[in-house]
Amino acid sequence: MRVRIFESEAEAAEACATLLAQLIAAQPNLVLGLPTGRTPVAVYRALVAQHRRGGLDFSRVTTFNLDEFREMPADDASSYRSYMERHLFTHVNLAPERIQFLRGMAPDAEGECLRYDAALEAAGGLDVVMLGLGANGHLAFNEPGNELHARTHCVRLTRQTRTANAGLFGDEASRVPTQALTMGMGPLVQSRVAILLALGEEKAAAVKALVEGPVTPQCPASFLQLHREAEIWVDAAAAASLRAS
Repeated sequence: MRVRIFESEAEAAEACATLLAQLIAAQPNLVLGLPTGRTPVAVYRALVAQHRRGGLDFSRVTTFNLDEFREMPADDASSYRSYMERHLFTHVNLAPERIQFLRGMAPDAEGECLRYDAALEAAGGLDVVMLGLGANGHLAFNEPGNELHARTHCVRLTRQTRTANAGLFGDEASRVPTQALTMGMGPLVQSRVAILLALGEEKAAAVKALVEGPVTPQCPASFLQLHREAEIWVDAAAAASLRAS
């Protein structure tokens, strides 16, 4: 696991987009895991800019998003699918059939999770996954607890996580769904390359637990310590509690 500290959020986002573009150029049929939230918006903006300049071709890339709210229609403006359409999908040449997404409205949540795992296995797993970091140390929607799930599953969201997602729901945490479908820890830890972005002082405690704490399900992100090729990219504010910072 390598930690890199950037001077600003903009610098970190540009560097992440540049690395992703290089990886796609080297492997055009890349299988790419994608997050939502505030942190990756600047990365998606930079990727779109590179595509528009003609230097980034997504036509053979396959994407798997990490999670989606339960009982949330894909076309709802608050859904993660709509978020991805706004920030990336409609602006680049991703083939629609190569966009894999959890269906929040699937009547059988367990069956939907099995379908997603099967699709991911058929694709050969994640070549690269970009990750955000919850303030409580969660990855995707794998929340802290006594144990973690390896496979895609339905999860009850913590109050802290719902509050963090309130921006998609008119800043009203009470409107954020209480459940979500999420990729499990297995594909994240087994990805060929993992790039985690954590920005801002509100992530400092989670970054410290991720980098310097024990590997524990109480901090799901700490399992990246076991990853063979994990990049932890933070700004100065998020790195403030690290001993080496």
